[in-house]
Amino acid sequence: MTPLRLVAFLVLALASTAAAAAAAADIDCEMRFSMKGWSAFYKTSSGSGTITCNDGSRMAVTLRAKGGGITFGKSSIENGVGEFSGVDAIGELLGTYVAGEAHAGASKSAKAQVMTKGEVSLALSGKGKGWDLGIAFGKFVIERR
Repeated sequence: MTPLRLVAFLVLALASTAAAAAAAADIDCEMRFSMKGWSAFYKTSSGSGTITCNDGSRMAVTLRAKGGGITFGKSSIENGVGEFSGVDAIGELLGTYVAGEAHAGASKSAKAQVMTKGEVSLALSGKGKGWDLGIAFGKFVIERR
């Protein structure tokens, strides 16, 4: 299974969970972010972003991702976008998410990542610079800045 097909499968699996959670949620939230990282079987990256919700709430956040898998490279993501589902309040978005990721690129990099934390789901996408290839699983942490 190719990395992008794996991510598509993960997105579909999370979408069914997210759809049920979204039915009970009252607000939509989005995160704009930037991250930099490296990987050689072990993957680590960090960055920052801003979460905004349609109820007017806003929060500056720091981001950390750690995990492992079949992954190699160094990359940066600028102007990334994350969409949350299953949200009742912006405070629910803080914490540790279980993540699955596929990434590939040489010079220009593309990234797709899906994750969940209880009933809250997050789908990230972004483009950037670097060289990387692989599939990684691990944790993604969002903290208030």
